[in-house]
Amino acid sequence: MAGLSGFRGLTPKAKNLVVAGGLSAFVLGVYFYTMRAVGGTDELQVAIDKFEQGKSQKGAEASIPSKD
Repeated sequence: MAGLSGFRGLTPKAKNLVVAGGLSAFVLGVYFYTMRAVGGTDELQVAIDKFEQGKSQKGAEASIPSKD
């Protein structure tokens, strides 16, 4: 654990800042990754639009009186 020997020499306040910075970077990375993954495709909105379009077409066909 030679890499941690430099961490041991820091003051408690500096250690807290290092840990807080690392945690903040991790949380922000996960947040932006998730927003990119979720927001990248709009499949749900496309499906809703198709459903609404089909519903409005069926409603328009039902309201037009048929000539028998």
